[in-house]
Amino acid sequence: MLDFVRNNKKITQGFLALITLPFAFWGVDSYVRNAGVDANVASVGGRKITQQELQAAMREQQDRMRSQLGTKIDPALFETPQMRRAVLDSLITQRLLAEQARTARLAVGDDQLVQFIAGVPSLQENGKFSNERYEALVAAQGMSKEMFEARLRQDMAMQQLMLPVTEAGITGRAAAGRWLATQLERREVGELLLLPEAYGSQVKLAPDAVQKHYEANRKQFEVPEQVRAELLTLSQEALTAQAVVSEEEVKAYYQSHGDRYKGAETRRASHILISAAKDAPDAEVKAAKAKADELLAQLRKAPGDFAKLAKQSSQDPGSAAKGGDLDWFGRGAMVKAFEEAAFSLKEGQTSEVVRSDFGYHIIRVTGVRPERVKPLEEVRVEILAELKREAGMKKYAEAAEAFGNMVYEQADSLKPAAEKWKLEIRQTAWLARGGKLPAPFDNAKLAAALFSDDGLKNKRNTEAVEIASGTLVSARVLEHKPAALLPLDAVKGDIEKRLIGEEAAKLAIKDGEEKLARLAKGEAVDLKWSPARSVSRTAAPGLPADSVRAVFKADAGKLPAHTGVAFPGKGYALYRITAVKSGEGGTDDPGARALAQQYARFVAEEEFAAWMSTLKEKHPVEINKAALESKDR
Repeated sequence: MLDFVRNNKKITQGFLALITLPFAFWGVDSYVRNAGVDANVASVGGRKITQQELQAAMREQQDRMRSQLGTKIDPALFETPQMRRAVLDSLITQRLLAEQARTARLAVGDDQLVQFIAGVPSLQENGKFSNERYEALVAAQGMSKEMFEARLRQDMAMQQLMLPVTEAGITGRAAAGRWLATQLERREVGELLLLPEAYGSQVKLAPDAVQKHYEANRKQFEVPEQVRAELLTLSQEALTAQAVVSEEEVKAYYQSHGDRYKGAETRRASHILISAAKDAPDAEVKAAKAKADELLAQLRKAPGDFAKLAKQSSQDPGSAAKGGDLDWFGRGAMVKAFEEAAFSLKEGQTSEVVRSDFGYHIIRVTGVRPERVKPLEEVRVEILAELKREAGMKKYAEAAEAFGNMVYEQADSLKPAAEKWKLEIRQTAWLARGGKLPAPFDNAKLAAALFSDDGLKNKRNTEAVEIASGTLVSARVLEHKPAALLPLDAVKGDIEKRLIGEEAAKLAIKDGEEKLARLAKGEAVDLKWSPARSVSRTAAPGLPADSVRAVFKADAGKLPAHTGVAFPGKGYALYRITAVKSGEGGTDDPGARALAQQYARFVAEEEFAAWMSTLKEKHPVEINKAALESKDR
């Protein structure tokens, strides 16, 4: 099953994505109770989800989104009730799956865990498992190996739970065929666009139209309130860069952390594999064992033929072409039986036939690198960076509160704090209130403090705002421009152009609807259609989605058929359908295969949704709405 997970990543990821979505399938609102505010925001099967768990999940979601989208993410997004609800829904879904996995007594064994981790491509280097990459991944999650592997076991158990359900969806051949034919149907379509520009000369605005629009929409013509500011940033990164580490400290760290710089023993080996799955029939297993024994006998007679025999007979496609060479690996990279055999041999020795979950191996150790301690020179840069990081963390922890106090107590200037911590005061361009602000003012709390009454009138420092983990910012207004209404004369031309465009678009739509009505009656209408092009529901480049729907909704029983689509503010589009080609796609058609897979996913998603509906009946869900919406969190 884990092989299925690894080899069908798109399907698996699709269903894993479902557990991060709100409960659209289940109508979770019916389970919301307006209970009193307490530490718990929800419960699943009687097990509580606390505010602390929700906050931790919120932080993880923020980190994930920032790592994917960087500065494109608006920090205010994380403050919305919708985001809190979405993250809570994800927690509830995961808890439902965990409860069901526990009920079903699903567990992931050590061998399964090792095999899965070793097979993750991003944890491999030169085709082999890299313990260094694995440790770096775990460290990046801010977890110990034990915590990381416990969470991975839970995720794998949930995958095992979900996969039989997602694979159970059976797509009926007739229904799938009808759906596929519908998607592949093609229609020959000509187009005529009625654009507002062609109707502008027909528009006659009332003498007072511009004045009325100006008076009714004064807010649109306001120049927003603006400030120019200066800011000071205290960050762990900046303090780390300032840290000075002596040679004595580097040596002392190296001596006190000697175990960290020990390189584990690694080995290089070649193997010949005769495949036999763990659950293969006895006859197949016996045949594979006999073949392996035969090859081992040949090697006993001609040891130098190992690479030759591996190329000829090994059933491991990854190593056979290389004479069976597996390159260097350490403990934990191979399955248990293989590892025990490889680490029991001396360099140059060949094993007996070894059975693993993959089949029968003949292993020859071709190199041994014993455990070694990396010299100081080899790890000096790493130690220096670690000591500076620790110094920066310590200095930031010590400085954070004092920084906040200083910018508050000496609120008329940022210079004292800048001088004390050797920081640079930076100035901004003009910033518009309510507009899209550059970092760090895209932080809602910092922007609100900057545009507060105290900040604007008295030009005092804002409080020190934590805009990210390990980063505090205080800002102060240098100049202020209040919001101002632009005079009518300055915007009259723009208003007139806008009103004419709006009226012209209405005329275009009216004309389009009239022409379509005449065509529907069978009247001859002199229209200049574009050359016909063939489109389908899934392949209609350049055609808006509304137009595609209209074209395929039109009754094509009698040709030519006509339809139209109004685009408010943009005009009208008329379409003439001159031919219809029934949908058909063979098994060799990539497009048809992709659509068939899409239909199978639809069916699987329905199965999944139905299954999840039963889970919420087994493990009742309740949400404490008051606690979820509470401001005191």
